[in-house]
Amino acid sequence: MSNPIGEASKQLEALIQNAFAAAIAAGQLPEAPVPAFVVEIPADTSHGDFATNAAMVSARAFHSAPRKIVETICGHLTLENSFFDRFEIAGPGFINFFLKDSWFSGVVKAIRSEGENYGHSDYGKNEKVMIEFVSANPTGPMHMGNARGGALGDCLAAAMDCAGYNVTKEFYVNDAGNQIAKFGKSLEARYLQIHLGEDAVEFPEDGYHGDDIKERAQQFTELHGDAYVNASSEERQKALVDFALPMNIEKLRTDLEKYRIVYDVWFRESTLHESGAVKAAIDLLTQKGMTYEKDGATWYKATQFGAEKDEVLVRGNGFPTYFAADIAYHYNKFAVRGFDRVINVWGADHHGHVARLKGAMDAIGLDGSKLDIILMQLVRLMRDGQPVKMSKRSGKSITLTNLIEEVPVDAARFFFNVREPNTTLDFDLDLAVEQSSSNPVYYVQYAHARICSILKNLAAEGITPAQCSDAQLALLNSSEERELIRLLARYPGEIIDAAKFYDPARITRYTQDLATLFHKFYNACRVKGESEDLMQARLSLCVAARTTLHNALTLLKITAPESM
Repeated sequence: MSNPIGEASKQLEALIQNAFAAAIAAGQLPEAPVPAFVVEIPADTSHGDFATNAAMVSARAFHSAPRKIVETICGHLTLENSFFDRFEIAGPGFINFFLKDSWFSGVVKAIRSEGENYGHSDYGKNEKVMIEFVSANPTGPMHMGNARGGALGDCLAAAMDCAGYNVTKEFYVNDAGNQIAKFGKSLEARYLQIHLGEDAVEFPEDGYHGDDIKERAQQFTELHGDAYVNASSEERQKALVDFALPMNIEKLRTDLEKYRIVYDVWFRESTLHESGAVKAAIDLLTQKGMTYEKDGATWYKATQFGAEKDEVLVRGNGFPTYFAADIAYHYNKFAVRGFDRVINVWGADHHGHVARLKGAMDAIGLDGSKLDIILMQLVRLMRDGQPVKMSKRSGKSITLTNLIEEVPVDAARFFFNVREPNTTLDFDLDLAVEQSSSNPVYYVQYAHARICSILKNLAAEGITPAQCSDAQLALLNSSEERELIRLLARYPGEIIDAAKFYDPARITRYTQDLATLFHKFYNACRVKGESEDLMQARLSLCVAARTTLHNALTLLKITAPESM
């Protein structure tokens, strides 16, 4: 698949390296390694389509002024059979390069030829990557952090898949440990309150207060009546958890599917305990001399691998900690299932867990550098310009289900991916439902619908896009046309950068830029009413813009409407 910007950049780097080599061979520059230099697209492309600082960064290596170096290497720059038409020396030693008309024509032709595959690459070399995200406790509904993490993780997975990685999406089901014990106690209290009265049964202070707990207790009552009122607490809690937990997990799955997220794997924490994997991980750390006994508990020497304090692996009561299960889980990811890289999307409140888990991978004999953690900041819901107050503890939080009942899924996924993960996000509920150009997702979707409308109206008059020659496409030489083509050419590189930097918001922002430049082009350049050659060239550009917008929106799992 094509990557017009990447191909031009790579070719230009080679041309510059060849010019340095030729100047050194001619004795015009001393023998020395060429320092790393930058090839970039200038902010103002009227000064050139690409620029390099190669001469500027070489002054020390070649013991010469940048201006002298640039004049020397420019004497050896050969642009024949390249994408480039000419170059100019600028300032104290920069070189600006100008692309040939054929490069711009080639971008439009490539997009039309590749269609829905435009943007795909083999950059990732099929590296086996797992992305674990959301992994909400199955003890209650998903909240705003899960909504943001869901959009981020799913869009990152799509970008990495598009960039040539072998991606697995995984949900880790926390169906063991303290939160399940608390879940059982909360259900038990609500169940007994139904039968004995709320005043007769005290609700646990640290229990789950949401209405969903009451709902599950009521459903259990409808099925079993008061049969468990006189049972032992252990038997009663087990029956309640066995009844409610599968229902909660299924609700997580169906809610996420409404949000257009489908996982490849749902991995249960309980299987790590049942299979002996947690004990095996602890035993392996012990064999490596990384544990010790203190106060009846088994401790891991976390401080030897960068953590601030040592961590308990097995409590004095013999039960392993969540951290022990987490080590076993990540050992399973790397050593058992063979992932080359593991990416976890976590809330910012987990920042203290990052170093100790990466260190534990090193301690257990794996490579902690292959575990990457994306920490996302908080979401503030805004309405009428004011924050919407939420309290997870009281069960009054706005859930993912509440959100997508109020806001279209397109808007939710777009808004949650409009900023980098490490920034706080204000989610404007009013703006998300507004049908105007102020709403970014509406603005982008309108651009796609507008192009479809243009093509449909012309088709009604018997005018359809033809395959254009290079000569016809060379007519696309206005500043608006060239600016749009340059941006279309950037799309494959944006996918690669989104994958490389774990930042799918790059794609969301790209769609906004593309919508803006298409509107600018269309307002400045008529399609109908021009000569046949220019009309067909502009039609091809419209098709290329529609294809790229469609591909980007589809990657984000956002609808690309044909009419609005």
